[in-house]
Amino acid sequence: MKLNLKRPLAFFDLETTGVNVASDRIVEISILKAMPDGTEDVKTLRINPGIPIPIESSLIHGIYDEDIRNERTFKQAGEELARFLDDCDLAGYNSNRFDIPVLMEEFLRAGIDFDIENRHFVDVQNIFHQMEQRTLKAAYQFYCGKDIENAHSAEADIKATYEVLKAQIERYQNQNWEDKKGIVSQPVQNNIEALHAFTNLNKPVDFAARMVYNEDGVEVINFGKHKGRPVEDVFQSEPSYYNWMLNGDFPLYTKRCLEKIWNRFNAKKDQLRIERQTAAVTPKTEQSTPQNPKEEAKPLTNDHLEQLKMKFGK
Repeated sequence: MKLNLKRPLAFFDLETTGVNVASDRIVEISILKAMPDGTEDVKTLRINPGIPIPIESSLIHGIYDEDIRNERTFKQAGEELARFLDDCDLAGYNSNRFDIPVLMEEFLRAGIDFDIENRHFVDVQNIFHQMEQRTLKAAYQFYCGKDIENAHSAEADIKATYEVLKAQIERYQNQNWEDKKGIVSQPVQNNIEALHAFTNLNKPVDFAARMVYNEDGVEVINFGKHKGRPVEDVFQSEPSYYNWMLNGDFPLYTKRCLEKIWNRFNAKKDQLRIERQTAAVTPKTEQSTPQNPKEEAKPLTNDHLEQLKMKFGK
């Protein structure tokens, strides 16, 4: 089947030095760009991570230090990738929790402006786990009736992911699904906006989900002692929490989102201060007329002059 696309949908998969979003690096990225007209464009790049690849990771994806020694760094290849992904929505398998956050860390680390504010994200794993609860290999077998050849190759994985999404839409687009509140809907549709909503049910503010939106659309802390509290309330009661997170071992994109909320919070405080200062100023009023105004001076008479002479001896 053909996906119903308003703009390109880029399926991508990463092979990395490890699984730490904040510190590990990309060693291979493969992108399958599905176009609205049904055509496809595939790009695969090896990346020199600038750090050694742990042997445990190499044994999984088959990429060793000597394989990428002469490849470009992400800083050198990043502009090319940003152009290739321009105006694309993003899709992948577990991409919301790993691939997109890692990619954003690399762009931020390299100082490359890659705007994701107005993109949709479709995580095929979320559809699968919420509908069937399995892995990519099982998903490919379950939906497509095939085994992945050359598993753990980035290109093989994203091609399988692309086929799985199309099979999921065919299978579920008229199937009811009940959420935790008992609301029944048909969330799997051949529509990227609907798939974005269904694969982002926890409404993360940042990809690491250190902050999420509550039911009122307010950003709340999603870990630790302040879990469930609005971020701005935490800033109000414990301003040092902002610096703690900003200087802590959190992904760069988490810090960018945190800084955006902090700036908005301080702008509100400044506006409130100005309003209070304005209200405290008493407006000038016109001077009131004295209740007992002085009588107008009367002209001197001869009697008055005589009285003055007697008083002062003049």
